Amino acid sequence: MMNCCSCGALIFVTLSCMIVESLRSELPLEAMCLNHSDSSGDDGKRWGVLVAGSRGYANYRHQADICHAYQVLRKGGLSDENIIVFMYDDIAFHESNPRPGVIINNPNGDDVYYGVPKDYTGDDVNADNFYAVILGNKSGLTGGSGKVVDSGPNDYIFIYYADHGSSGVLGMPNGEYVYAKDLINVLKKKHDAKTFKSMVFYVEACEAGSIFEGLLANNINIYATTASNAVENSWATYCPGDNPSPPSDYDTCLGDVYSISWLEDSDKHDLRKETLVQQYQVVRRRTAEDNLELSSHVMQYGNTRRGKDLVFNYMGTNPANDNFTFVQYPSSPSTPRLVTQRDADLLHFWHKYHKAPIGSQDKLEAQKRLVDEISYRKHVDYSINHIGMLLFGNSNSSSVVLETVRPAGQPLVDDWDCFKMLVTTYEKYCGSLSKYGMKYMRAIANMCNVGITKEEMAAASIKTCSIIPPPN
Repeated sequence: MMNCCSCGALIFVTLSCMIVESLRSELPLEAMCLNHSDSSGDDGKRWGVLVAGSRGYANYRHQADICHAYQVLRKGGLSDENIIVFMYDDIAFHESNPRPGVIINNPNGDDVYYGVPKDYTGDDVNADNFYAVILGNKSGLTGGSGKVVDSGPNDYIFIYYADHGSSGVLGMPNGEYVYAKDLINVLKKKHDAKTFKSMVFYVEACEAGSIFEGLLANNINIYATTASNAVENSWATYCPGDNPSPPSDYDTCLGDVYSISWLEDSDKHDLRKETLVQQYQVVRRRTAEDNLELSSHVMQYGNTRRGKDLVFNYMGTNPANDNFTFVQYPSSPSTPRLVTQRDADLLHFWHKYHKAPIGSQDKLEAQKRLVDEISYRKHVDYSINHIGMLLFGNSNSSSVVLETVRPAGQPLVDDWDCFKMLVTTYEKYCGSLSKYGMKYMRAIANMCNVGITKEEMAAASIKTCSIIPPPN
């Protein structure tokens, strides 16, 4: 099939494109009309929604990932009005940043912060605004630029989320977690409104598969990939001590393995010649190392038939890569990793303490941050385990309930309202679970699955968190 954009005669261009459109399900998608503009090639627009769900310099990598994604979409031809960015925006000019106003996502990388739209920052980075943006609901917004995905039936939507996650939830720096069931309901509502042709969702987070497992239907034209399955951590990379390591004046991780895998793949390829499933395979191979204790399984969910779509349809392509030929099984660069998403902040605090001069105020402050984080983790570990024993008896019985993992294909919990209510109840009496304590979300979901009520959770939480011993 001849590429209709290269045809010389207008009549042939028109007829060729009509044929491609009518046979879209049978023909290779490389036969589509292609260009470098907002248009996806079939009268539809491209939209990008980029979300960094964390804050704090220890989480530098999430905003770096998101800023890098913006550069990929911008070079791909998307305009700023079609790219919506959520980021707390407390990294670029943080006092710990050795290059004020600059964010890098690779030890030798360029500044990815330059030009990034500040659509939703600070307290405006929250679940409600995220849902409103996806739905194109300007009246549902609180603050921010007001930009939403004002899409039509022929449009292609790409959503990328990077942050901490856990069973059934994704983090946000403010307000409520993004709960899987709420997000899926938003995506279904978007589909029912017939305001997109196809959507792709990439998620970087621990236990990210639980957001879609048993929940994302295969008949609503949404294709999702995740950095991890429903029960495992995802991993940071370009961390102090890695090879390659960040520049010596950085004491934090610059990226995440899954994220930099698809981002760096997109940087160099002509995305008119690469399908989503080809990119998935590249990312999967680079993310999953032989030692599975130090890597994760990249997963696919939803309408996997959309994997035949060109990445170009969603991200455009950088004209500088026009002569690049996609290699089916390229040799992936090594991405050694030393730390899970949940422990990256500990690594950051330790490096700040280790590098600070002996006796300095910086060393004392770094030591306090490290000790406080360890104490907080002890508090969460103790409180969840003690609540479990109060609810279920001895430690063995409690462990059986709290650690149960449902078979693949089943959602995390039957009653999502119960799940939310028990999380809220715990946090009311015992404090925020935060990024470390999120690892116990499955345990709380299991409490719902065996019938624990809000009143029982409240009683156990009050009793537990009023007698927590001081940290050692």
